[in-house]
Amino acid sequence: MTAPLQDVPVAVVVAVLTYRRTEQLRALLPQLVAQAEELDAAGDYATTVVVVDNDPAADAAAVVAPLAPRVRYVHEEVPGIANGRARAVTEAAAADLLVFIDDDEEPRPGWLTALVGTWAERGRPAGVVGRVSPTYAGETDPWIEAGGFFRRRQYATGTPVPAASSANLLLDVHVLRDLGLTFDRSLGLRGGEDTLLTETLTRSGHSLLWCAEAEVIDHIPPERMDRRWVLRRAYSHGAVTTRVALGFAAGGRTLRLRLAVIAAGRVLAGAGQALVGRLTGRLTWQARGWRLVYRGAGMLVGTLGRDVTEYRRG
Repeated sequence: MTAPLQDVPVAVVVAVLTYRRTEQLRALLPQLVAQAEELDAAGDYATTVVVVDNDPAADAAAVVAPLAPRVRYVHEEVPGIANGRARAVTEAAAADLLVFIDDDEEPRPGWLTALVGTWAERGRPAGVVGRVSPTYAGETDPWIEAGGFFRRRQYATGTPVPAASSANLLLDVHVLRDLGLTFDRSLGLRGGEDTLLTETLTRSGHSLLWCAEAEVIDHIPPERMDRRWVLRRAYSHGAVTTRVALGFAAGGRTLRLRLAVIAAGRVLAGAGQALVGRLTGRLTWQARGWRLVYRGAGMLVGTLGRDVTEYRRG
């Protein structure tokens, strides 16, 4: 990896948002410490791991304490994933790079070095996006597998992407600072704050580049391997799509109508595909048809200004 051309080390913050997942966090943090040490040894970098705990009980503090000072703990009391991500940006204000990984993910060997290396070697873009590959806890419902509900798009390293989730994401803090940009706290538990921020970056003329070598494994628990759960997720993603699109539109009445037409078309097309799949016994058509129905329905609800809370808490 090419060393950074500056007099002081590049300060990297790896942020983990967590909410009542102490066991997953306990498994993840030693891996992040090892990757941070590997990155620092490979070049002129100084890496810290920051855990942002959104649990009112602050249970993650006890998990982090033995790993200080390499791992730092902060407690974000305001509930909501958007608030947690915005707090991570605040905690990284003095750093150069901010890297996000989820608390239920596992980094593959060389993940952090590859992510930062792509940033260093490809013109220091505003962001670098890595691969997220699912693994399932137990037997997978063939219907869910056929629908591709947990599969994500893949690209060649260096490919520009228009927006990204924060499941495996590097951001250049200097670009965020120059634009006065952070995650929108008003989105709270609704989700979509990462899509909104990253699309704002690309709409501002900055680039997000893909890094195929920077892979994390997304551990899918049994409670998510459920048809109702994946369809609700497709519904909420549809709502996020329209929320983000309308957020960039001035006025938005014409766009709202166009999105409503597109959404209705997806509902009808998905219903037709699901029906054909049922009549012909094609499981892929059935599952993907229902996925399209629910995503279209979410889009339609979004055009009406209705809120969809993706990250519900009991």
